[in-house]
Amino acid sequence: MTPPREEGRFADAAVRLAGLAGVVFGWAPDTFWRATPDELGALVAAVVPEEAAPPDAGMIARLREAYPDG
Repeated sequence: MTPPREEGRFADAAVRLAGLAGVVFGWAPDTFWRATPDELGALVAAVVPEEAAPPDAGMIARLREAYPDG
């Protein structure tokens, strides 16, 4: 029997990121696994507009106020 998968596992996130790097940047798996976080970050920064940055605490608070979960 296979043990249950843990939510938010690094391995799951890494596999998804490797797939995205392949689609977006044309990287083979070997290229992804040998790249540094700075190398990957530089490519992502080059294609993602600055306004697409993750929300800060203030933005999250405003969204929670505007869209309460009830």
